[in-house]
Amino acid sequence: MSYALFTDIGSTFTKVTAADLEACRIVGRAMSPTTIFDDVNIGFQKALALLTEQVGHPMEFDFRLACSSAAGGLKMVACGLVPDLTSEAARLASLSAGAKVLKAYAYKMTDTEAKELTELQPDIVMLSGGTDGGNSEVMLHNAKVLADCPLRFPVIIAGNKSAAGEAARLIEEAGKEAVVCPNVMPEFGKLNIEPAREAVRKVFLERIVDAKGLRELAEKMDGDIIPTPAAVLDAITLLSRGTRDEEGIGSLMAFDIGGATTDVYSVTNGCPVYSGAMLKGLPHPAAKRSVEGDLGMRWNARTIVALQGEELFAEDAGVTVEELRQTLDVFDKTPDILPQNEAMEKIDVALAKSAAKNACERHAGHLEVVFTPLGERYMQTGKDLSDVKWLIGTGGPVITSKDPAAILSEASFSEQEPLSLRPRRAKCLLDAKYILSAMGLLSQKLPDVALKIMKNELIEI
Repeated sequence: MSYALFTDIGSTFTKVTAADLEACRIVGRAMSPTTIFDDVNIGFQKALALLTEQVGHPMEFDFRLACSSAAGGLKMVACGLVPDLTSEAARLASLSAGAKVLKAYAYKMTDTEAKELTELQPDIVMLSGGTDGGNSEVMLHNAKVLADCPLRFPVIIAGNKSAAGEAARLIEEAGKEAVVCPNVMPEFGKLNIEPAREAVRKVFLERIVDAKGLRELAEKMDGDIIPTPAAVLDAITLLSRGTRDEEGIGSLMAFDIGGATTDVYSVTNGCPVYSGAMLKGLPHPAAKRSVEGDLGMRWNARTIVALQGEELFAEDAGVTVEELRQTLDVFDKTPDILPQNEAMEKIDVALAKSAAKNACERHAGHLEVVFTPLGERYMQTGKDLSDVKWLIGTGGPVITSKDPAAILSEASFSEQEPLSLRPRRAKCLLDAKYILSAMGLLSQKLPDVALKIMKNELIEI
């Protein structure tokens, strides 16, 4: 037998997964509370012991790989010139690298924004602005603001190449690390986020792994520790596109609905399919990730309810307003609690449905009607997800639900919102064993095997 071990160090739980590389199957999975404030190795060893107990015998692993979102994950701030262009490009690059984007600034940063930046305490800042040969003034102004900030975060410079060297000099003279990479938007409307994504990953390995207390664990692994969301994006990209020898399953979306955030991933070109529609603004990457920090099922339960209103939410959930209010009080006090009664189960399902619906609506593109001399036309902003073939559900609330398909179906197109470009005819898959991050790690070494395991383990519902 040939086995591999995959570890996902989350903020709450450390999860370990063992895969049989020859049979292309998952042979065991276990988890234990993450011990981030003591030593992450303690939680890792406890999870590994539980895995060994589950399998029934000790295993020798060909290799071990790990990802992490512990201690808040990778926290980034993006700075750019125009909100819908270079600032958005920097934000998309940061998200694709697996970061949680705390804030995206545009234009010249003000004194108030500089103070806010200090309060946010990012791990990394991405500085962009201007196409190559274009505006330099804003990026250099913001470089000076970053240099003057008392925090010692590394800065990834991915803007106008004509100003990048001077921006790096300003930041380095302030005692901060500056990493220069190609512009995230070298030409108007053209994205180039992959070099910036790799720069983020490199800085994460060199600086953040130590800062998060992961160095000792990293030395036990046979590859780099990467941010967990980046591993998931790698997995779904592989599942969609396939390899030279193994066919992928086509365009897809994945929803990771958690207690603190809802993450959405999509792999599809997103080009306009609506007759006569024209693309407006920055084209979004084919492999895209978004994070909704106000759609966590525990930490933001009240926010999710407020989107619909207490009475309507309670009616849709099949509970009374009083039961809803009591449950929200419980979630406030114990955000890690699992449903304890029928009313709480119904509210949990309703929260997950609302999170999926609203997160997909924000992730998907939309149409707007404009009037031209030639008549009525449609303008598309963002990605058209109408033709997406698969919706994949992962995360505890979806995996443990009695009806995960009902949750995922909320992400589908609605006649009540005809201009929202959500999937129209997608089928659903369930990541019941929570393997996407593990398979993203495996894709670094054995992509064909990772793809086969996902095809074998994901369940159509």
